[in-house]
Amino acid sequence: MKLKIDEKPYLPEGRHVVKITEVEEGRSENKDVPFINCRFENEDGFINQRFYLSEPGQPILAAFLKALGINKTEVDSKELKGKSLSVEVEERTYEDAEGKEKTIKQATHFKEAGTADTSDRF
Repeated sequence: MKLKIDEKPYLPEGRHVVKITEVEEGRSENKDVPFINCRFENEDGFINQRFYLSEPGQPILAAFLKALGINKTEVDSKELKGKSLSVEVEERTYEDAEGKEKTIKQATHFKEAGTADTSDRF
């Protein structure tokens, strides 16, 4: 059997300089909270990251936009595609709405591309 692979692997844990290649809008499955999902990609792989458009999500979204050099209080999500930044990829474990433990990879510790090329983790 021939296997055809059209996708890159997930980025490994650590610091990566990535480009935003896709931006999609959606709503969370359980609480119907609006979000944008960004695909961060480089030659080594990709990671998807959701940014929830809720009050608790505001500081995370603000740090993300700052790393992109965007200092406006309002921005169109379409403006994000094609921009580059440095992200830390890590695993996070949490309980979902049904009490089941889940582990995901996420992008955190957003920095301007070129200002952080090593991990913040010790």
